[in-house]
Amino acid sequence: MKNGMVYLVGAGPGDPKLITLRGLECIKKADVMVYDRLSSPRLLSYAKPGAELIYAGKSPVRHTLKQDEINSVLVEKAREGKTVTRLKGGDPFVFGRGGEEAEFLLAHNIPFEIVPGITSGIAVPAYAGIPVTHRDFNSTLAFITGNEDPAKEDTSIEWDKISTGCGTIVFYMGMSNLPHIVDRLITYGRPADTPVAVIRWGTRPEQQTVTGTLTDIVEKARAAKMGHPAIIVVGGVVSLREKLKWFEQRPLFGKRILVTRSRSQASVLAEKIESLGGEPWECPTIEITDPDDYKLLDAAVKNIESYHWLIFTSVNGVKYFMARMRYLGKDIRTLGNIKIAAIGPKTREEVEQYGIFCELMPEEFVAEAVIEALKDEEIRGKKILLPRADIARKVLPETLRSMGAEVDEVNAYKTVPGSGDTEQLIKMLEDERIHVITFTSSSTVRNFIKIIGSDNIPRLLGGVVTACIGPITADSARELGLNVDIEAREYTIDGLVQAVLDYFGGVN
Repeated sequence: MKNGMVYLVGAGPGDPKLITLRGLECIKKADVMVYDRLSSPRLLSYAKPGAELIYAGKSPVRHTLKQDEINSVLVEKAREGKTVTRLKGGDPFVFGRGGEEAEFLLAHNIPFEIVPGITSGIAVPAYAGIPVTHRDFNSTLAFITGNEDPAKEDTSIEWDKISTGCGTIVFYMGMSNLPHIVDRLITYGRPADTPVAVIRWGTRPEQQTVTGTLTDIVEKARAAKMGHPAIIVVGGVVSLREKLKWFEQRPLFGKRILVTRSRSQASVLAEKIESLGGEPWECPTIEITDPDDYKLLDAAVKNIESYHWLIFTSVNGVKYFMARMRYLGKDIRTLGNIKIAAIGPKTREEVEQYGIFCELMPEEFVAEAVIEALKDEEIRGKKILLPRADIARKVLPETLRSMGAEVDEVNAYKTVPGSGDTEQLIKMLEDERIHVITFTSSSTVRNFIKIIGSDNIPRLLGGVVTACIGPITADSARELGLNVDIEAREYTIDGLVQAVLDYFGGVN
């Protein structure tokens, strides 16, 4: 069997969007992915279905797999003819032991490729507002390992040279040795008032930065309970932080926000959260699929000219209805004499993309508002088509029938349980790493409760903020035992985001 290929990929410092395009390609095509603790778990969501995920889990204080075991796994999987992506925090060749892995692969005749990543020594200070070089402060920069055993008699770090010979010094993995690092720098001539920054979990919502000088940074870091993983920056450039810090200034900084809507729609909400400094965590609790059969919808489409009103309650309803029109060869002009109503501006916008304008869009984006608006219309004896989800509420068709209309309620699409990583979700809730949960429909609430179990609500959601897109979703959440902290006044994604901002005192 021909040997497979191994990609040694730098995953960047933590923010998943700092992965390179080439790195993302390698993740997507991997049969096997061997990943580190410092690789963002969100990157794993790009793995293809069925890919084998192996956690290497290395940290300064504990190794799930030792380095020789990792080397052996890479060779073993490649010899099975598989494409292997070794996902490493930062850059594989900057204190990442990527060189050792490449040598081992070469010795066993396994082809490999190195995919550089953004190293944390540059990116983490940047997210803390510290440029590692600046013409007013330094013209030299050094990257140094910070986890060398201070008890070693023969150190590989030439403290007498680097202490005064480098303008900015960046230490990786140095928290345990911070007192020793400070002592060596001062002993070998670095002024005690030199600015220092310690940055933990840089580029992530948990990012924490402590600044001081060589004189007091140990005490300040200890008081702030700083631990691994952390970057230590020494030099005058640290003084620029107060002026240039930007990441922590964003209104949703520090908030990891769960997005439960379907994967095909999640990106809109996720992008808005990210632009405001939050970290969206996508775990779709629902997916939108074709209905079990199109018989009723097709019959309605074929006889579309017989209807007086066409009411769309969601963007999905519009998309699936129009797709069926196209499939059955029905010209859009056959809708010319039909009045169209839409619930919500996004649904109306979706309709208008087809060159059609809505006669009716109520100010409140719920079914009850459509009913209220139609009271001014003469709908008795009129024929109304309502293409929507299989699990939609019955209040709209039932009330319209009571008003004398003939209503054909047809399934245009189906809502099924989502494909999110439920094990990872529960683990993150247990670790208190989710700060806000967003719900955009009653079905997202119901399926979320199915995932975690209603008995686990107090244990897993005690400190989590719950945000709902509107009153119907909020009522469903309360009925299922959730506390609703945020309810959007405008029942749209923009309204939901604004409500979250308002709750945390942000400004948009």
